[in-house]
Amino acid sequence: MLEEKGRRPAERVRHRVPMMIREATIEDWPEIWSFLRPIVVAGETLTYPLDLGHDDARDWWFLASPNRTVVAVDETGTVLGTAKMNRNHMGNGSHIASATYLVDPVRSGRGVGRALCEYSIAWARAAGYRAMQFNAVVETNVHAVKLYRSLGFDVIGTLPEGFHHPTEGYVGLHIMHLAL
Repeated sequence: MLEEKGRRPAERVRHRVPMMIREATIEDWPEIWSFLRPIVVAGETLTYPLDLGHDDARDWWFLASPNRTVVAVDETGTVLGTAKMNRNHMGNGSHIASATYLVDPVRSGRGVGRALCEYSIAWARAAGYRAMQFNAVVETNVHAVKLYRSLGFDVIGTLPEGFHHPTEGYVGLHIMHLAL
């Protein structure tokens, strides 16, 4: 488990659950799909097609090496959340990493997203990336924006009305960056 820096011990106890982050396997897919699908269908945080099917979603989520897909699991092996980590661009832009995170909504607020984010940053550093960039952070996803900022990411630009939120209408998409 990755240690949370800058938090008071009481917060760490209240918000953290014991977990391990490991490579995702195809056997994890049913659990990942069980929360990926409702998140995608809700249409509030990802730029994925709302009608994304099971097989296409699996193919998008599981990435080939040197990219990586991981899961955070509890002591019983239950999948709490998942992340896919990859180069953001190819060719002369391949020195910038990116990642996408999903946390099972029934397990939100317990440090799963933070642990996955910290893990992906460590992965990107170890792999020799010079920075991480998130291309499309929905500005109304305030919990994600706050988390990324707390880990050192900056909003370096916002695409006005770049995302059609189902209840908020057209909202901005942040581009967020962290130098490694």
